[in-house]
Amino acid sequence: MRIDKANGSEGPLISGIVGRGFRVDDGVYEGLAITPERADGWSPPPLAELSLEALAPVLALDPPPEFIILGTGTRMMRPSQTLVAALEARGIGVEAMDSRAAARAWGVLRAELRWVAGALYPLD
Repeated sequence: MRIDKANGSEGPLISGIVGRGFRVDDGVYEGLAITPERADGWSPPPLAELSLEALAPVLALDPPPEFIILGTGTRMMRPSQTLVAALEARGIGVEAMDSRAAARAWGVLRAELRWVAGALYPLD
């Protein structure tokens, strides 16, 4: 699947889906941690075990992101309420969706120059 670059976007953009992963600039990442500043491979734990520590690569963003786009793989699943509460206590929201939708949302939100971060699970 190809995702067209949104006009006016800054920073790394997800340009397509390749196998289980995501094409960002010149790299392909099966698990992806992405911020307006950088994109990195991410090896997430099972969703039920997702914690603030596992999200450290996107939580290091300064200033903190408005919210995290959480791509949960091939289907949308909800993260634990404990994680959601811990993020909300930091003033960070969570938008969970399947990883394909998360990849598309990233481009739209960055075209609007929204200060968000993304954590996308690989596609199975």
